[in-house]
Amino acid sequence: MIRTQKVKLYPNSHMRQALLALCDYRRYCWNQALETWNNMYDAYCVNKIDNRRPNKLRVRDELVANKSEWQYGLSSRTLQLAITDLGVAWDDFFNEELPDWGKPRFKSKRAPRQGFKTDRAKLVKGKLRLDKPHGVANWYDIRFNKHVDLAGTLKTVSIYCENGVFWACLNFEITVERKCKTKQITAVDVNVGHFNYTEGVVRVIPKRLKRLYEQIKYYQRKLAHKRVVNGKKATSTISYRVMRAKLQQAYRKATNIQHDLMQKFTTKLVINFDTIVIEDLAVKKMQMTHVASKGLHRSMFGYFRRLLTYKCDWYGKKLVLAEQSYPSTQRCSQCGYVKQGLEKITLRGNALHGTRHDQYECYQCGAKLNRDGNAVANLLALAK
Repeated sequence: MIRTQKVKLYPNSHMRQALLALCDYRRYCWNQALETWNNMYDAYCVNKIDNRRPNKLRVRDELVANKSEWQYGLSSRTLQLAITDLGVAWDDFFNEELPDWGKPRFKSKRAPRQGFKTDRAKLVKGKLRLDKPHGVANWYDIRFNKHVDLAGTLKTVSIYCENGVFWACLNFEITVERKCKTKQITAVDVNVGHFNYTEGVVRVIPKRLKRLYEQIKYYQRKLAHKRVVNGKKATSTISYRVMRAKLQQAYRKATNIQHDLMQKFTTKLVINFDTIVIEDLAVKKMQMTHVASKGLHRSMFGYFRRLLTYKCDWYGKKLVLAEQSYPSTQRCSQCGYVKQGLEKITLRGNALHGTRHDQYECYQCGAKLNRDGNAVANLLALAK
């Protein structure tokens, strides 16, 4: 399996310039490859000749044949891996079921995050050593902020710069030990702000996150006000850059908190249970208003499912997906009655019978249940 550890880099002034040059080169290679790929694809659509369909090998050969003199002073793997990633992006373009489906776009030098990849890096005496380009005399190893606790073969290293700070994602190929079987089954009902399962409730938007979101809202308003008052000149001022750095730092803190919660919760699930049932939700269809869309985005349904999928794969556990048409919320877990039409529970409850959205009242057997607990029971019945 491939596992990743993120570290903060502390390059000296010389290596900082070298890393920034590689970031610029990665963006240049991506844009050149995308332009070449677009031209090849347009020609293919006109001629419809199968052997002329663009692929990463054809694009790579085209760019290598037209290399400039200055490109030989930089790592060749940056070009190769940029074209490889572009090939993956083009393959995703033909799969419309992906959440961020669309045609690959050009990279901008104004983007707040710039980075590159290499597969020839090494860990030497607690430092990161990149492959040395030809004709470069001074080349140094880079310190990072913590000990790497993953034992395995170092594969691809992704390095990026954000607000003048360099980070590295170290990908290790390791052997994962299977977890002991517990013969236990659980179900997770995901909701905006909290996840319900057989052992209780997990808050995915705690109070500290709400305070961070208030800070983010304040910074966004300040930046928008500066752009309205000063126009295009606002982005070049020092106060604007400082405020934007604070906004990005607040976003990073919020993301780290949520990722930590999700990692711990999914690890707990795969350790304590052998079978886990979740719903296969159509999240895009659930985004009815901008308020609901913001809550869905912050609850990270897709990230939770992605983590649970690969962790169940790692540890030999079974993940069961309930179909989108499965009425986990509308079905009574005691008698099996399914609400239809005006009897359904919505985000505002049920106007016909005057019930709240967090209550489930069965009109056949008379049972009064908690809506989330009832959904968990129905998902458990599906697994059994």
